[in-house]
Amino acid sequence: MSTISCDIRSVEAARAVGRIAEPEPAFVTRIRLRAQHRVLWLRKLWTAGDDEARGLAIAHDEVDRILADPASLARAEQMFEEQDAGACALASPIRAADLATAADPILWQLRREFSLGDHEVDLLTLAAAIEAAPPMRRLYGYIHDDATAGFATQWLAQQLFRWPSGTRLGADSNLWRWRMVRPADARANPWSITSPWEVDAHVARCLLQGISVDARLGSAVRLIPPDVPGPATCLYPGVLATMTSFVRAMAARDTLEIVVAGAPGAGRCTLAIQLCRELQVPLLVADARALLAPGHEAAAIAESLLQVTRSARLLRAAVYWQDADAAGAAAWTDPGERPALSIFGTAGAEPATRGIRRAVRLPPLTRAARAAFWSTFSREPPPALVLDWPLRPLDISRAAAAAPAGPDAVIEACRSTLPADASSLAARLPRPYARGDLVLAQPVRRHLDELEAQARHRWTIYEEWGFERLCPMGRGITALFAGPSGTGKTMAAQVLAKSLGMEIYRVDLASVVSKYIGETEKNLRQVFDACDRSNVLLFFDEADALFGQRTQVRDAHDRFANIEIDYLLQRMEQFDGLAILATNRRGDLDPAFLRRVRFIVEFLVPGVPERRTLWTVALPERATDGTPLLDAVDFDLLAQRLDMTGADIKSAAMAAAFLARNEGRRIGMAHVLHAARRELAKRGMTLRATLGE
Repeated sequence: MSTISCDIRSVEAARAVGRIAEPEPAFVTRIRLRAQHRVLWLRKLWTAGDDEARGLAIAHDEVDRILADPASLARAEQMFEEQDAGACALASPIRAADLATAADPILWQLRREFSLGDHEVDLLTLAAAIEAAPPMRRLYGYIHDDATAGFATQWLAQQLFRWPSGTRLGADSNLWRWRMVRPADARANPWSITSPWEVDAHVARCLLQGISVDARLGSAVRLIPPDVPGPATCLYPGVLATMTSFVRAMAARDTLEIVVAGAPGAGRCTLAIQLCRELQVPLLVADARALLAPGHEAAAIAESLLQVTRSARLLRAAVYWQDADAAGAAAWTDPGERPALSIFGTAGAEPATRGIRRAVRLPPLTRAARAAFWSTFSREPPPALVLDWPLRPLDISRAAAAAPAGPDAVIEACRSTLPADASSLAARLPRPYARGDLVLAQPVRRHLDELEAQARHRWTIYEEWGFERLCPMGRGITALFAGPSGTGKTMAAQVLAKSLGMEIYRVDLASVVSKYIGETEKNLRQVFDACDRSNVLLFFDEADALFGQRTQVRDAHDRFANIEIDYLLQRMEQFDGLAILATNRRGDLDPAFLRRVRFIVEFLVPGVPERRTLWTVALPERATDGTPLLDAVDFDLLAQRLDMTGADIKSAAMAAAFLARNEGRRIGMAHVLHAARRELAKRGMTLRATLGE
């Protein structure tokens, strides 16, 4: 019988002796001594035969042994062990090796974590001994009486460890379930008593070198001990307390799961590290995208899950699955074993797993939290724009790294967070205009000032004054600029962006709108998600093309067009940024959309005072070198008699300058009126030739 099982006092006594003087692992010594004992008996059997039959392939005496009564052969072996001096001398070392093997801390942990029985440990160590001492293969072949059988088998384990008759390991064995040993020959019946077995490479490494992460997982998995220094500041103390309470309350359960939902860069992994620090357990961080993505073979996914779980149990660690929603659904429904605690980091969707679960969501950082987190990286005060920027922890750490280069470098680092896939759908507009360049009627200007004030102070009102409760869907600001073409809608958006210190991106309708079902929504999702975190002003020109009224459903095209509008309405309501939509066809917009707009600014055709200002701005008195440019231009007459928009006036002023330069003269009324006549003709209007000439 195997003596691997022993009481705790015997184990502790053997452990106290230590393994300092051992030239090899205790389990290898145990196998070597038991093999030596077995060889003594085999040699007695093999030397007791008929010398005259030695030339036969199978000797007569060997056949006689096979045909002999097993009970009588067992009695003969027992008598040999009791009487042979060599066998008796080995009895005490074998008992000591059994105790030393039982006291081996790694084997002890394997038994505890994977519920291995005595016979499973016997077969495991028998296979692992070859890795520790490769010459053992020849010894195994010798005992098998077959030079080609240099491997571990259940039969060999029976012979060396004296398993009771009929003992077999089957498919229900934990040793097989955890794949600690594998069939050496895939074609053989693994449950045959003579089938060859080999130890798993990582298990062998743990037995020989100490417990570690499975090296086959490569850089996709990293181990974080609980005592490794980390961020002292917890950005989500309430969430951390909820997670910690859940784990401690459910500590008696075999497998627990926590889903941490939050945007990439929000600190999901950091929170998992802080949880494990609270629990004083190591953490394995595993990249689900690298190991479990849908493109991987099902067998490879199952193997990766097993390797991660086995490493976690050996290390008594929790597992954090980074980007868990990037894994295929089949990965989480795999019937295999799971770590005691699994934490899933997702951007939204929860994996369909089988354990007892608690889901938490990371809220956006408040302005105060962003300032506090910045202070952990830099002694420099954060630029005011950065505090108003809805940055995630990862964004803040990157921006703070640029602090020594000055505020402009910090702001540029923040702006670089706009993903490349969104920039192909939204074009960055220049911001060349200042407030003084924008000529509007006073009621329109006051309306724009109110819009700017809300955009500038919204975080103070939401977070410090507590008005965030009134914006449960989204904290963004949406404005509609409505009015005829050329009345300054785009220019006003550019001026507003510059005043707020924001970049402005115009949505490219040609790239966003797709004839393929679902593609428009996908494109818009990319744009909104990017601008949510990039602190840019999102500008929709010709908004009626996207936000038009829903139509009566007559065919599939109408139905999907309405779905697009419904999605837009919902996503606009959830948007946390600043969006401006411009249209010259307000009546074509969906009423449901108008209800969601906080500001509707009506841009009017400029009156006489505004037109005069526009003409004076468009036609400067002097060139950049001080040379006079104008020759008796009557601004009052132009403002009173020409019903033109700001865009018309800019185009006419530009054309007049070219006409004058071509003639080598200053810009006069004739040049201006000629250019104005061309602009009005574009709208089907005719200017009297005698006006001002």
